[in-house]
Amino acid sequence: MGPTARRGRAEPSSRDRLPLLVVCLLLRTCEVKAANASKPNILLIMADDLGIGDLGCYGNDTLRTPHIDWLAEEGVRLTQHLAAAPVCTPSRAAFLTGRHAFRSGMDTSGRTRVLPWNACSGGLPENETTFARILQQRGYSTGLIGKWHQGVNCHSRTDHCHHPLRHGFDYFYGMPLTLINDCQPGRPGQVSGVVMPTLWHYTRLMALGVLTLGPGRTCGLVPVPRRAVAAAAGLVVLFFASWYASFGFVRRWNCILMRNGDVVEQPMDLERTAGRLLEEAVAYIERNQHRPFLLFVSLLHVHLPLVTARRFRGKSQHGLYGDHVEEMDWIVGEILRAIEENGLRNRTLVYFTSDHGGCFESTDSEGQLGGWNGVYRGSKGMGGWEGGIRVPGILRWPGVLSAGRVIDEPTSLMDVFPTVVELAGGQVPQDRVIDGRSLLPLLQGATERSAHEFLFHYCGMYLHAARWHDKDRGRLWKVHFMTPRLHPGEAGTCYSLLSCPCSGEGVTRHSPPLLFDLSRDPSEAWPLSPGSEPLYHAVIARVDQAVREHEETLSPVPPQLSLGNILWKPWLQPCCGTFPFCSCSPDGDRGDM
Repeated sequence: MGPTARRGRAEPSSRDRLPLLVVCLLLRTCEVKAANASKPNILLIMADDLGIGDLGCYGNDTLRTPHIDWLAEEGVRLTQHLAAAPVCTPSRAAFLTGRHAFRSGMDTSGRTRVLPWNACSGGLPENETTFARILQQRGYSTGLIGKWHQGVNCHSRTDHCHHPLRHGFDYFYGMPLTLINDCQPGRPGQVSGVVMPTLWHYTRLMALGVLTLGPGRTCGLVPVPRRAVAAAAGLVVLFFASWYASFGFVRRWNCILMRNGDVVEQPMDLERTAGRLLEEAVAYIERNQHRPFLLFVSLLHVHLPLVTARRFRGKSQHGLYGDHVEEMDWIVGEILRAIEENGLRNRTLVYFTSDHGGCFESTDSEGQLGGWNGVYRGSKGMGGWEGGIRVPGILRWPGVLSAGRVIDEPTSLMDVFPTVVELAGGQVPQDRVIDGRSLLPLLQGATERSAHEFLFHYCGMYLHAARWHDKDRGRLWKVHFMTPRLHPGEAGTCYSLLSCPCSGEGVTRHSPPLLFDLSRDPSEAWPLSPGSEPLYHAVIARVDQAVREHEETLSPVPPQLSLGNILWKPWLQPCCGTFPFCSCSPDGDRGDM
């Protein structure tokens, strides 16, 4: 056999292998691009305290929300979308995990139903699985811009056991807690403006007494035991700390911005915060335009205090709150524009919602500061009435979801978890109860009915109401076991002055339960009775059976909102600079809108 034949069977040289390697690399690149193309980007936008009736696409003709309305025109609008809890912390825990918040200990039987401090030890447990963690494992870049409100630390200032980075997010920029009045200088703090000035008055009197007793005892002029002087001095320090914490340190400790694990602004400049969050969201989209990403934009709008840019003030028909809603709509429009300008429109599922109903009770001397929940009864904090839990639900994915479609079936914020996990090619955890159901069959028209036959509506740890979608009869029943006591003549205002309680004297227990047919009476104005509804007893019996079956899925877990977990702990306080005088600000003049 000649040399030419032998060379034909020999291994190719380095020069000969080069074209083959290039082709293989190109093919692999194409495979990667094809795989990435099959995974849509996911943009989740959640407003805070927004009423479903505040948006034009849900019937408001006096507020201008053109960008969100446009999103609804190009996508699918859910009319019966429901939060799993009527306040921030438990609602968001359920949204992130696809399961009722009490399953992770993120709800309570006490009065404090949200995390009140950055320095609490409670928060979303590390053993909970968020949609961000699953998508991260599926190769997604995962970011959270805005509000977290699921805790920060457990044992030390830097353990970050509850932090977004420990729950599947690659990047976090935002507020680890939530907005409070203290975040805006000059506004009354969360503590009563009557109690604290009185406390300060007595603090000054006690301080004067200690300053008199101390030198008098030293000089032998006042026969007072040393322990008495020390005790009085201790009380002065305690009273002063209480006053200073309420009117000074609360803003410094709670109103902060973090980038990943670092505090970057303390206290934050609320006038610039919305602009900074918008810049971060747009920058995140630009950085990740060439790879699949999950971006959760958790807006601070429209939670109090309503700090609004000058260009939007006085522009709406509904005062400061209306101005704030219209500013929020503009921010959403800017984020959508970033999706368009980066060529991601057809590769991105966009979802818009609110964490619960509008806060009807928020008022001041200038008028209403809370949202409008449309025809629905109740407001934020009320676990059973529709106004506390019915929220906007808008999804857009051009070329996949039909434009302008309206779905009247019961759906839940908890459904987002299995939906985005399925889109990413992942699987929901099999070792725990998942209360959410994938929305994809409903959105894509594969089914006309919701996967939820029953939904359970909690206030704290208390089951206030249950909903039965009676598909055979086409009826939607709502059974109320407890309802909050309301002020006579003040529709939607709780009997308690502090907040809507979930139990005790602030609620009315109904025996027999109240029954409504939401398919005919969405405002829950006309309770049914055995005399007016022939199916009354059959419906109550069926819902009772469903409640018993649901309760069999419950199991005890460590309470994250217990008294010990919600107390302020100085060793857990996120801080830049020297504690307790934490202070830092970002470089430059960012955040203008």
